[in-house]
Amino acid sequence: MSIFTQISTKIRNVFSKQQSPQLIGIALQQKSLTLCIIPPTDKAVSNELDPATETIFKKRDVDSSDFVSVMARLKNKYNLTYQCHLVLNSSQSQIVQVDKPNVPKAEIISALKWQIKDLVSIPPENMVLDYFDGPLLAGGIEKINVVCSPLNELKEIVAVLNAGSAIITSITIEEFAFANLLPRQNDACLLVCQQQNEEIVLLIVKQGKLYFQRRLRGFSQIASKTEDELSMTVIDNLALEIQRSSDYYERQLKQAPIKDIKVLLPIALEDFFARKLSENTHIPVTLLTMPDNYSEQRSYAAAIGATMYDARIAEQAQELMNAS
Repeated sequence: MSIFTQISTKIRNVFSKQQSPQLIGIALQQKSLTLCIIPPTDKAVSNELDPATETIFKKRDVDSSDFVSVMARLKNKYNLTYQCHLVLNSSQSQIVQVDKPNVPKAEIISALKWQIKDLVSIPPENMVLDYFDGPLLAGGIEKINVVCSPLNELKEIVAVLNAGSAIITSITIEEFAFANLLPRQNDACLLVCQQQNEEIVLLIVKQGKLYFQRRLRGFSQIASKTEDELSMTVIDNLALEIQRSSDYYERQLKQAPIKDIKVLLPIALEDFFARKLSENTHIPVTLLTMPDNYSEQRSYAAAIGATMYDARIAEQAQELMNAS
């Protein structure tokens, strides 16, 4: 999913020049920024003498107030003139679930802005939002998940990239960037994902659709924990959150029990973490497999997942064609 569809569409309309086959993923974290530049997969358009055909991964430590200037420097250094997919961090976006408004589809966005104004900290006049439908709850209750961000902050970020010839194709959140990394499968999978210095997010994905998402608190510094600390407190607490989330998924959404958990954590003890979590939850836990050629770039997972936006849209379109 690309949130803030209207903004992305305007940007694409402004830059009508031929798009480059390279892809850029930029993931913003609380204290850093990760960048990936992925060259064209078609060797016919690759040029070994052109630096734009290199696969590049870069991380910059940066205060959140300095994102704009750092992105400007990166844009100039790496000549960012390609399709750009941006991932907002948790402080730049808020997610709330509300009853779906009983209005025509064209009026949902404007109705939601006032429906959620008391549930988020962003004033309606500075709010840009999008939404995605969730599964029906028990009893046929129809809910909608609303994602919102401060418009003034987004404008600054978009402006610095548009100052050159970058084409912002999508603006999304880490939940969808992570979900993009999971190959489509019929059975539900619970993902335990995290970016560096960010909180853990729990996701339940089934058949390419995000059924459940939850942002946890208190796990942002697990990379500094020892094996004993992970075993004694962290994993027990996380297992409890997983149980709560699984219970909601099974009881409220009337879904089959979760039988598969995958983790993607930027920590040295990731294998140990997965093994202990499996022992605690009594569910098989494995590491989330990164796309081909990127197994060593797990700390760039959100940026890589963002670049897979177009591929996932194509999959959905093909699905609709097959269904018809």
